[in-house]
Amino acid sequence: MNKYDRAIRELETLGSATMKCSGNSMLPILSNPSTCVYRRQERYAVGDIVFCKVKGRFIDAHLITRTAADGRYLIANNRGHENGWTATVYGRVVEAVDKAGRAKTF
Repeated sequence: MNKYDRAIRELETLGSATMKCSGNSMLPILSNPSTCVYRRQERYAVGDIVFCKVKGRFIDAHLITRTAADGRYLIANNRGHENGWTATVYGRVVEAVDKAGRAKTF
């Protein structure tokens, strides 16, 4: 089982999950690497950092930049690149811990 499948299962059964995220697309909000804590929610809002699936690809920590009346969310990184619209959001980042152990809450 990969990290995405494990996190989805934990979010569905426990309502929360932890996953290590890497990459520079969310700098300076999230550092590389960060360990993110996710919470499942009924609804998500513009500005939330989420774990989702867009066009068949898992995205472990990108921003919701717009919402649609039909319940879909536009997902983008912090550098302006839009990944696309999705209705598949698994959870929102509520905390991120950088490699030095410093925690940020959202």
